[in-house]
Amino acid sequence: MKWRLTGRFLVAIVLIVILVVIINILLLVGLVIAQSVLEGPIFLSKETSAEAITRRFQDQVMISNHQVAITNKGKEELVHNKAWIQILDEDGKQIYGYRVPEGVKEKYTPLDIIQMYKYKEINGVTTVFISGKKVENKYYSYFMGFENRFFQRQVLSYDMRDIVRLLKVGSILVICIDGLIALFIGYLFSKRLTQPLNSLIDGIKRLANKEYHINYDPKGIYKDVFNNVNYLSYELKANENERKKLDMMKDEWIGNISHDIKTPLASIQGYAEMMKDAEYHFSLEEMREYAEIIERKSLYLKEVIEDLNLSARLKNKELTLNKKNINIVTLLRNVVIDTLNDAKYSNRNIEFQFSDEIIKLDIDEILIRRAISNLIYNSIVHNDDDVRIKVSVEKGQRTHIRIADNGKGIKHEELQRIFDRYYRGTNTGELHKGSGLGMAIAHDIIQAHDGEIKVNSLIGQGTTIDIHLPK
Repeated sequence: MKWRLTGRFLVAIVLIVILVVIINILLLVGLVIAQSVLEGPIFLSKETSAEAITRRFQDQVMISNHQVAITNKGKEELVHNKAWIQILDEDGKQIYGYRVPEGVKEKYTPLDIIQMYKYKEINGVTTVFISGKKVENKYYSYFMGFENRFFQRQVLSYDMRDIVRLLKVGSILVICIDGLIALFIGYLFSKRLTQPLNSLIDGIKRLANKEYHINYDPKGIYKDVFNNVNYLSYELKANENERKKLDMMKDEWIGNISHDIKTPLASIQGYAEMMKDAEYHFSLEEMREYAEIIERKSLYLKEVIEDLNLSARLKNKELTLNKKNINIVTLLRNVVIDTLNDAKYSNRNIEFQFSDEIIKLDIDEILIRRAISNLIYNSIVHNDDDVRIKVSVEKGQRTHIRIADNGKGIKHEELQRIFDRYYRGTNTGELHKGSGLGMAIAHDIIQAHDGEIKVNSLIGQGTTIDIHLPK
């Protein structure tokens, strides 16, 4: 994977470099064509080169009545350029000269003129150029010598086939050299780009192997990616810690519920063995007492099993609500009355208040009754006998049900988990036996009705549970 990413970057860069090389070759060919079309080297200014000055100097030559001279401006230009001039007639004889050095011929044959222009030098620092001027059907030639050792003039002869072969070989050589250079530069560049990606790939592999201690320094073009990987690492680590806590809670819950189930089972089994033993002779009253205990323990086990089944169905959203339009005030009043009619809670102080006598809602009566009963039961078992519990319902845009007590309150760390499955608070009293799913079931029932449930509590001041149900 690492070499695959590096190779992709490398190929892209090499293609770009090769494209640049091809463009450069096209530019070079264009320069060669321009060189052949334009007069003189293209890198020289046509206005300031010695050859251009020589051609242009004919404007400074004055010929009248076979008398030859140059203008003052021409003389100044010759002095400025450290040059001299020698004007010849049609027979090659000098008819005028200005600043001509000693030893220069005054009479030239055509061959001498060719030799003078192409090959012969006056001295090591002088280069001679030739031009001419036509006046009245007569042509006058003139030499101009420039004393400048930097001037160079060479006459070239070449075979175009050699040039073509040279271009072919040279092009291949240039492409090879540039290709190697491009490969080297591209490798360095692509390695610099792919190195962070390799680190990211390694980090993702570590996350897949549940190594969540990853923290990159976000920088460069992959800054956002590094930030996201860091965030993912943090979230996975938090989820893993949460999962471990949940597993511990689940194990503890299984241990508790196993104990709570074993106790009534032991009673049922013990009384059943006694009743079937022929050595024991029980009176009718004793038999009825034992049967009542067996029945009570059986009902307790039935409730636990029903809690487990209902919790699973709510969690998996497999429960279909049997909604009916009922008066929630009547339902809550009956729940409070049924709770107080229970002999175990007959001495508890439970108040009921309502804003309207009739508040109709489309709800599943059995499930809402179960949820409210669980919440009231929770206030009873987690507080002392003298706790005051107030149940109220108020009509509004959403029906507001409140269950408040002035009991012990709930710790903040427990408040965050009060609706979690398998969680039991530390204030559980002797009456609190069973599945421990009561609060989670109540929460899921309210949510199944598209409602909202919140808990607020202060240690020593009590707990308030607010429920909002849609109309």
